[in-house]
Amino acid sequence: MALGPRLDLRQSQSLVMTPQLQQAIRLLALSNLEIETFIAGELERNPLLESGPSGAVEEIPLSDMADGGADAPALSAETASADSLIAQGLGASDNPLDVDYGAETFIDDGPGDRLSVHAAVADRSLSGEAQSTSGGFGEDGPDFDSFASADIGLHEHLMAQAGTRLSGIELLIARQLIGQIDEAGYLEADLSALARALDVPLQTVEAVLGVIQSFDPTGVGARSLSECLALQSKEADRYDPCMALLIDNLDILAKGALPHLRRICGVDEEDMADMIRELRSYDPKPGLRYGGDSAPAVVPDLFVAPRGPGWAIEINAATLPRVLVNRNYYVELANGAHDKQSKAWLTDCLASANWLVKALDQRQKTIIKVASEIVKQQDAFFREGVAHLRPLTLRMVADAIEMHESTVSRVTSNKYLSCPRGLFELKYFFTSAIQSSDGGDAVSAEAVKSHIKALIAGEDGRKILSDDTLVDLLRAKGFDIARRTVAKYREALGIGSSVQRRRQKALGGSKAA
Repeated sequence: MALGPRLDLRQSQSLVMTPQLQQAIRLLALSNLEIETFIAGELERNPLLESGPSGAVEEIPLSDMADGGADAPALSAETASADSLIAQGLGASDNPLDVDYGAETFIDDGPGDRLSVHAAVADRSLSGEAQSTSGGFGEDGPDFDSFASADIGLHEHLMAQAGTRLSGIELLIARQLIGQIDEAGYLEADLSALARALDVPLQTVEAVLGVIQSFDPTGVGARSLSECLALQSKEADRYDPCMALLIDNLDILAKGALPHLRRICGVDEEDMADMIRELRSYDPKPGLRYGGDSAPAVVPDLFVAPRGPGWAIEINAATLPRVLVNRNYYVELANGAHDKQSKAWLTDCLASANWLVKALDQRQKTIIKVASEIVKQQDAFFREGVAHLRPLTLRMVADAIEMHESTVSRVTSNKYLSCPRGLFELKYFFTSAIQSSDGGDAVSAEAVKSHIKALIAGEDGRKILSDDTLVDLLRAKGFDIARRTVAKYREALGIGSSVQRRRQKALGGSKAA
């Protein structure tokens, strides 16, 4: 057989991940707030894009569960995804997407405002408090000042006090020390290293620290929990030798070994109970009174509210700006572009703008479709609570809506759903199954956790439930579950073992005494 170069013609099929398809896939995994950041970048990059008012999103009612009301309608050439258009040979179609959303047709506030009425009704039914149907804030509206952070931070508060008490080199040392106090009020500095860096005696640094520890709030500038509690005990004039011994043995107190602790402190049971009660009144993190980094609020991506016999689902349009294609500006630029390079650039901008608008539209439809199936599958949860949460997997949802499992995974990532029962991540509704001991339907792991939490919450302080006892009680309820699984779920809920709970009950009894 002769070896030599030759030309062969082969025909094959392959799936090519185009940049547009990769972008559409990335958009699915982003939350509404992340989409807002992404759109802001596109608005800066593409001159043909402009941000329009947030339009009303069409809500998807699930009033007819049995007929599969969650299915999305067939897409026309105006609403089809970019992939569908390309498959039909319509990828270059230029549909008018810059609709005037200020027209009379769109004066209706949309389902978002109507959902607030259902949310208010649900809040009253769950909390028992009468609230306004305008959102639960009363006739004067929300008090936005209550959401504002503290007027002054911890460091500014301490520096203000240092300016009135210290001066010169001592004020310079105080600034260095205050700068190394964390938000909880604890000092993280090495005094010896600071003294060498400032070329001052160690005694001077310690003296300045003593002044800082006398500042408000009491306990600030401490280097350990024991020192923080000791400073507050001294301020309350309760720092006697017995209290000092108690503070020095916090590890024994945490173990609940009260008899051993009474022998160390040399007090009787009544005095020990009084000392523990005093200790509990102190603040272990005094710096948090002056702000600190507040946890960011979670903004829901979807709203679910009862509507007739079913549920209404909509995208949170308040966090999703509408993107429009400025065709007037395109015509103006096209008339002024004479060279081939400018025309090619303008054509790319128009194609990219059209693709982005269609991709965002398809993203909303996909999210609504997946969320509708989740609500349909977990209807009992929305009506009855977590005890009725059903086992659900990504594949079950993917098969029901005829999508790939990876698409459902991307849609449910970093997305939150707001309903009358609270705010939940979409991933929360996907749980493993626990077989029923009586041969009935399997139950969700989250439902089992809720039963474990309820059993432990209602246990008698004199008869703590062990894991073996919990297994027997759960089996009596129809849950076939092993002891190690009970222990795993209990630890996942942040609940201690029976020994730890018995010690906590003992400490609680001492506090009540």
